[in-house]
Amino acid sequence: MIDVHGRVPHLDIAPGDVGGYVFLPGSPERAAKIASRFSGGVQIAQHREFSTYTGTLGGVAVAVTSTGIGGPSAAIALEELIACGAHTFIRIGSCGSVSARVRKHDVVIVTGAVRMEGTGRSYLPLEFPALADYGCIAHLLAAARALGLPHAIGISIAKDAYVVQTGAAGLPYAGDVVHRWRAYLAGGAICTSMEEASLFIVGAARGVRCASVLIAANNHDGSDPDERDVYGPDGSESRAIAVGIAAMERIIMEDAAVA
Repeated sequence: MIDVHGRVPHLDIAPGDVGGYVFLPGSPERAAKIASRFSGGVQIAQHREFSTYTGTLGGVAVAVTSTGIGGPSAAIALEELIACGAHTFIRIGSCGSVSARVRKHDVVIVTGAVRMEGTGRSYLPLEFPALADYGCIAHLLAAARALGLPHAIGISIAKDAYVVQTGAAGLPYAGDVVHRWRAYLAGGAICTSMEEASLFIVGAARGVRCASVLIAANNHDGSDPDERDVYGPDGSESRAIAVGIAAMERIIMEDAAVA
């Protein structure tokens, strides 16, 4: 994992460059927004889709690394950050609502993910559930409540193909996809995303804590599809960022108390 230059090859960072606590947004733009909440936030690396910033929260070293889109690149980032000493990860991202329980702009705390992806199969068999760390879930929920933000908590359908829930018609595999999708909804899934299953499974296999907080970018019924008020400088994605930051601060304090 560590190359001949003493660095990990995709993130272009070295052991000691980051602390134990890391945020994992998909986009580099969101990474910069998260880093702006740090004390002394500074970019230390930029390679491919992976942009890494470091700083502190409450005097403790933290970092944020963008992972790009999907499970494979998220798993690469997670593996290389673990190799550099990180042990606690909160993804801050976005999702599509698939339930009336989740309205656009709601914060979504993911408890587990449907393994509609391929990356995790290289780590653990499909029978093994993709679950977020329970302690991190509790802190995310406490943070959302303390901030007074509308939120939901539940299972995400984590997939590799972005358009599968809306663009399956006409595809050779469409019948099976639609059948399974309906089953996931009947089972109570509340949103859909692309990274959670891979992160939770890799985290379980490597023995680190992973959790996820998302912002809903749409309504489940297709109303209000314009996402410009979710992303951007004044977008509601700031809600997920605020919850993620507050939760990580709580985790850091709890870890210090039991150390």
